[in-house]
This record gives sequence, C-alpha cells and structure tokens, in this order.
Amino acid sequence: MSDLRIAIIGAGLGGIAAAIKLQEAGYQNVQIFDKNDRIGGTWAENTYPGCQCDVPVSLYQFSFAQSVNWSRLFPSANEIQAYAEEIVDRYGIRSQLRLNTTITSAEWDEESNLWHLQTEGGEEISAEVLIGALGQLNRPRFPEINGRETFEGASMHSARWDHSVNYEGKRVGVVGCAASAVQLIPELAKVASALTIFQRSPNWILQRNDRPVPPEELALLMTDPETAQKLGAATRNLLYENADVFFWQAFSWTPEGRAAYTHQATEHLKDQVKDEALRKKLTPSYPIGCRRILFCDDYYPCLQEEHVQLVTESIKEVVPEGVVTNDSKTHEFDILVYATGFETTAWNWSVDIVGKGKQSLKQVWSPTPRAYLGITVSDFPNFFVLYGPNTNLGHNSITFMLERQIEYTVKAVDLLQKNGYKALTPLKKAQDEFNDKIQKQLEKTVWADPTCNSWYKNADGFITQNWSDHTRAYAASVSEVLLDDYEVVS
Repeated sequence: MSDLRIAIIGAGLGGIAAAIKLQEAGYQNVQIFDKNDRIGGTWAENTYPGCQCDVPVSLYQFSFAQSVNWSRLFPSANEIQAYAEEIVDRYGIRSQLRLNTTITSAEWDEESNLWHLQTEGGEEISAEVLIGALGQLNRPRFPEINGRETFEGASMHSARWDHSVNYEGKRVGVVGCAASAVQLIPELAKVASALTIFQRSPNWILQRNDRPVPPEELALLMTDPETAQKLGAATRNLLYENADVFFWQAFSWTPEGRAAYTHQATEHLKDQVKDEALRKKLTPSYPIGCRRILFCDDYYPCLQEEHVQLVTESIKEVVPEGVVTNDSKTHEFDILVYATGFETTAWNWSVDIVGKGKQSLKQVWSPTPRAYLGITVSDFPNFFVLYGPNTNLGHNSITFMLERQIEYTVKAVDLLQKNGYKALTPLKKAQDEFNDKIQKQLEKTVWADPTCNSWYKNADGFITQNWSDHTRAYAASVSEVLLDDYEVVS
C-alpha cells in the first residue's frame, strides 16, 4: 500500500502489536528496534524465580491474538515471552525485527519532516513516523544505601537475575517486599538455608487464586476452537467488567469500596497469618489502592517458615559481610537481592528523543510528563507513545490500553498517508486541556490522598502514571483522531 517508513523502538508486546496492526493496514516498511537479543520487553528481561503476570491470561493476551499455549490462569514470564514469539511468527513480522540494535537518539528534522535515528553502532536510519514502545518497567532502580558496592557476596537486581548464582543452602537477603519480591521470595525460601526480607513498608495483598489450566479446557481448545473461543470471549468480558468495577470501588474512593477491599485484604491476612505481632508488621498504614495492590497466595505462608525472617528495622548501610540496620545489628549473607522496582516517574528513557526546536523529550518531561491522550506530544511531530503518561492502570489489563493506543496510531498514520500530510503535531492547547481534565478527575482518587506516596506520582504530587477513569472512557477518548487538535503540515 505505502512506502511510508515507520520506526518502532521496543519489541515488547506493545511494539509487536503495533507492527502487526500496521501490517494489517497495509504498511510494509516497518522496522522494530530492540537492544535485547530476543523479543518480549519486560517479559524477556525479568527472569527471576516465580516471575508471573498478575492479570489473568484471558484478559492479558491481545483480543486479536488469542493463544492456546497457556498452562495457568496467570501466565509466567516465560510463557508471555513465548507468546510474543508465537504471534510474531503467526503474523509474519519477524523480518521486521532488528534485535541487538540499540537506538541512542531520534531527532526530528523540520526541513525534511523526517525522524533521524542513530544506533549505538553509528548507523543512521530515517523514518516519517516514530513509535516509542519502550515501556516503563524496564529500568531497574537500586535503593540509595551507603556501601552497596562493598558487599563481598553475589548481588543483583531482581530484573537482572543472575542464573549462574547457586542459592542452594545459602544465606540470602532480599531488600524490598513489593510486586517482584512477593513472587521470588517464596521460591528462594524453597532452597535457601536462611532468608531475610527487609521491609520498608508493607503492601495490601489480595488472593490470586491461580490454578493450572485443566486438561479438559486444553482439549476443548484443540478439538473445538470455535466453542472455546466463544467461552473465552465470555470469560474475558466478565473479567473486564469486574476489573473496571474495581476502579470505581477501590480507586475512585467510594467509602463502600474502600471498606470492602480493605476488609477483603485484612481477612486474607488474618486467614494466612495467625501471629498478631506479625500481622501488625504486615498491615499497611496507607489506604488500599494508594500503591499497587498485590495478588499472592504464598507470600504470607512463606514468612512464617522457621528459616525466614522479616526485618522492619531500616537499613543503615551495606558492609562486606551483609547488611547493618539502624539498631546496629549486622545481618550476614552470601547473596543479596534488590527487589526494589523500577525508575518510573522520571521517564528516563535510554533514547534521546529530540523534537522541534531541538527540544529533548527528557527535558520537556522533567519533572512532569504530559502527552495528549497519553499518545502524542506537543512539538514532537509524527511521534506516538505506547504506554505513555497517564495510561497506566491499577485495575485492568494494560494490553487493553495498548490496543486502543495502537488503533489510534494507525488512524493517525492513515491520515498522513491518505491526505498527503507531512506531519501531525498535537496543539499545546489540546494537550493542556486533556491533562487539566484528567488531573481534576484524579483529584477524586485514592492516589491524590495526602497520605499516599507511590510511584504513580512525582515529588510534586502530580499523578503522572495512571488513567483517571473507566477504561471505556479511555477507549472513547481515543476512538477518533480530531484534526482540530493538531497542527498539520501539508
């Protein structure tokens, strides 16, 4: 259909889905660049023991690319990475992949109306359209602890797991107790001789209720795919509806919803932890929903094993033999694991995106990133962001948001192609009006509570991450490309 050149940076699920949908729309000159040697994004990089998605697989996989190759209701990282490989081959886009290729910069040329990309190896690539599919959960964050580099044992971040290290019979310390930690800690407890968890603050945890996909379901998928597809769609719709009800009740801060989910999480804690002193240590002081709600069934039981210790005293420093806490106690370890999450609010992408007037996106987005619809950015023509500012969710599946963003991007690219436009850039007025609207909505959510500190907002209290409403509202807002909100270069 077209020789329009489109560059996608990032071969995670978002970048792959964008390439698939662009191909379906007739665009053949699409290249996907990724620094890693395999696709999958965060699901390729996070290989720690127990790494698993906390969204049911029927809701997490793309609606247009269903798979039968799942073993559990909540898929493991390995299965999601394999799913990425599966759909790349199913839709025939493997030839578009440029792996082991690090893009260091992308600069808009106002004379030629082109993006000029530079690789780490010095190659220059030009494209009319640039899609940033770099994600957010891929830049490990280490805590600011004195002496961290002095530790003489093996140490690593959970997102950069060292599989050469043997944990069997070792004394292991884990710094952190959030989403990654509650998955890997039960696995480490199975092999370590002693396991110590350093908790800065506890998390609200709800039941996951994971289970294997039974053989009869797999048999139905293989022998009667039409019926299985209908049943799968019904399940997906039910999960979707329940997830968005979760937003209204837990995050939009109805007293009834807050009380209900607080009670549910508290009862889960009581059911699994009988010791009152330990329960007190594991009960958050902040309102439920303020930070990411975790779904886990084996973390609380793990903490009660004899060789597992929960430490709530703050860390003073790391020394060659282990960790010293503020009570002057030294905890000796063979291995230290930092399960301390990712850099998120800074949006410190590894790629330097430079728009009109030589403006760097890093500078424009510091300290408060803003985008129009979370997808396009004022002064950055023909640039589309997947999983951009204020499109994160605490209650549903990010793949739903990605699909809507990709649909919008394809429609915008169609306008460029069919109307002969050289560039589309959102007006600052439209971008500001969109952000003002959602920030007013976000003021009514738990994330705006004065007692709530989380990675969802920056140091100034500006909520940079989360969408402010029902996901249907997001779908409606991006259903059409409104040219009146754009500056058009013909």
